[in-house]
Amino acid sequence: MCHPSWTRALNEAHRLGELARLRRVRDRIDREYARPLDVAALARAAGLPPAQLSRRFRLAYGRSPYDYLMARRVDHAAALLSRGDVGVAEACRAVGCPSPVAFAARFTERLGVPPHRYRPQATPAGTG
Repeated sequence: MCHPSWTRALNEAHRLGELARLRRVRDRIDREYARPLDVAALARAAGLPPAQLSRRFRLAYGRSPYDYLMARRVDHAAALLSRGDVGVAEACRAVGCPSPVAFAARFTERLGVPPHRYRPQATPAGTG
């Protein structure tokens, strides 16, 4: 029979390995947010079934992989729109959102205003 400390060490090594796998999924989303990504593809790359990836990702980061992906897309779209030289449809395409309707809904949900009305609040000089 294994010594109890060995079992604890093996369990800890397994947990750290799983966290590293989830971090690689998160990093891939951060890098490739504008590419076509779905949970099934992310799960295949991580060597996990999609439902298991979603559960474990949510436990580690507080949201599903899809929610995390859409948050990254909305954040990058907001940065594009704040420049003022990019329209909503162009920003939607640039961040890889396949559906303008879903993009607008997520944008509004995350930032509180629809993308066509989004303009970040300017901060006065010397504050912030």
